[in-house]
Amino acid sequence: MSVFATLGSALSQAADLIEPLFGASATAAAIILCTLCVRAVLHPLARAAARGEKTRSAHAPRLAELRRTYAKDPQRLREETAALYAETGSSPLAGCLPALLQLPVFFVMYHLFTSDGSGLLAHTLLGAPLGGHWTQALADGGPAGPHGLVYLALFALAAAVATWNYLRARTTMARNVATGAALGQAGPAGGGTADSGTVPGLAAMTKMMPLLSFGTLVSIAVLPLAAALYLVTTTAWTACERALLHRDRDRKRGQDGQDGRDSDAAPARTAG
Repeated sequence: MSVFATLGSALSQAADLIEPLFGASATAAAIILCTLCVRAVLHPLARAAARGEKTRSAHAPRLAELRRTYAKDPQRLREETAALYAETGSSPLAGCLPALLQLPVFFVMYHLFTSDGSGLLAHTLLGAPLGGHWTQALADGGPAGPHGLVYLALFALAAAVATWNYLRARTTMARNVATGAALGQAGPAGGGTADSGTVPGLAAMTKMMPLLSFGTLVSIAVLPLAAALYLVTTTAWTACERALLHRDRDRKRGQDGQDGRDSDAAPARTAG
């Protein structure tokens, strides 16, 4: 028996247990609960990734200074960067490795909710087949039909999460740009750039990253409903998890921004 058949059987048994609560939608509820349980198990990896991000953020000014100082000496830049990581006990992969370790788990879960062999796609969510697609729901009754409303609810939730992620990412980018500009002004000779070692094309890619959250909307439109449930659930978990893990950093940045505005306003009040 394959791993997908085993997991599908386990989910079916879980659906049988909660059927008195959810009725015909018990399998859909089991998919959501299973996704939440998997993300809870993987939460320590997310915490490790957050610590890695905080470490990189804390050392970003020193890295930027090294790039400016040794912009014309790549070999010395690599040596000094390695020395910085050794001194601080950090690694450029500190935040990436935990995320990479999650990929096999996500692949298994995604395959489970898109494979007919799992035995899950024959069930329904409020009448909408878990193996069905949005185009079928439109054909059955249109966007306001009984099946179409299920997809509209998923679209609305995914759009809300994507918009929230987009706004958070834009805010973070604006703060990073402001920090980079301040570092550039404080550099040698007073006129350096924020980061002379910037990778070509990185700025454009960074601007596009916040828009990737809206890709979930496309996925809901083309994937089976079971996979759409998984994607919406795991995306919502990720948004809440990042807000929780980075709340201290966001609070500190907000306080720093307020302090900066207050200090800028102080001379004007004094002059008045």
